[in-house]
Amino acid sequence: MLREQTMRTPSEKPYTEEDIGTSDQLKHYRVDLRQLSEKNYNKFVTLNTVRDWSQLSWEDIGKPYEVKTYSKDRLNWEKQNQTEMDPHTSWTYFNQAFHEWFSKDVPLEQQVAKQNFLTSIKRFKPGQIKEALHDVVQIQLWNYVHRIQDGIWDPRGKRALFEGLDINKPRILFLGAAEGYEAMQLAAMYPGAEVVLVDYDAYCKTTRFQEFPESYPFLGENPSTGQPKVYYKDDFDIEYVVDDIRNLDYGPTFDIVLSVGLLEHFPDEYKHEVADWHRRFLKPGGYVVMTTPRAQMKSKLYYHIMADVMNHTYRELMTVEQMGKYMYDNGFDILRHGYIKVHNGLVAQPR
Repeated sequence: MLREQTMRTPSEKPYTEEDIGTSDQLKHYRVDLRQLSEKNYNKFVTLNTVRDWSQLSWEDIGKPYEVKTYSKDRLNWEKQNQTEMDPHTSWTYFNQAFHEWFSKDVPLEQQVAKQNFLTSIKRFKPGQIKEALHDVVQIQLWNYVHRIQDGIWDPRGKRALFEGLDINKPRILFLGAAEGYEAMQLAAMYPGAEVVLVDYDAYCKTTRFQEFPESYPFLGENPSTGQPKVYYKDDFDIEYVVDDIRNLDYGPTFDIVLSVGLLEHFPDEYKHEVADWHRRFLKPGGYVVMTTPRAQMKSKLYYHIMADVMNHTYRELMTVEQMGKYMYDNGFDILRHGYIKVHNGLVAQPR
């Protein structure tokens, strides 16, 4: 059941099991506690388009699409410093811009953007009109992608991708964790999980994770009954580590190594290293779970319009076949692959 702009009394944990099956559109984001059914399953994850990865060649599938439109902040920084922006700085800029948009009161921002556009028309200054129109388009697109379609978090799609892993009370390592959303969703689905989030931008720990809404509900499983249960951020056992992945001294002690939008930020000469990060920390029999943004026309349009928010770093858009090919070529068997709303997804294990 879809509920628009539901008003709730202030509460740290406003949703309960009675709300399972509903979805609310709030000011900043959408809450989705609807479950999948056989009828709509393939709307969220379409699986296993490749039968034999050993027979798939790069000539068959081509290389990923590289996003080359960079944010004004990056271009201005490079002009001022007379050098290419380094990766750590680019991620700092990206994380701050992304969190700023996640924090927006979207209906209010829509009103402000429209009013500014109307004011610019009255003043009849072409530069102001162009800038104000761009602001209107950006906030409308963000509203559609994040708040209406819920394409960034996509809880139903992520749950469909994450389901069916043969694990109990898993240790989960999230590489490039940002606010840690997907690891929390996994922890809800596999109760008793121990989660380690890793990101080398301290802002992700101190702001993106710290300010992730305590009231956001995750749909998971009650281990006592096997029935659906609603979880919240403070229900999970989470450690946040600020460090470069290459410096981590963990052994192969994790049941799941997770990354969301990591592989596509590295050119081909570094992809073998990214694949090895996933292998290095995995227990025998453990699972790698990965997503990357999909190579589709609406994604290319999104990254063009939202360049000032998204495009501070090297970025590619991939097909699921391209993502799987990178991992297969670097020693992984692909157990499950497909796509959800705006991401490719796969589950793999080392060969």
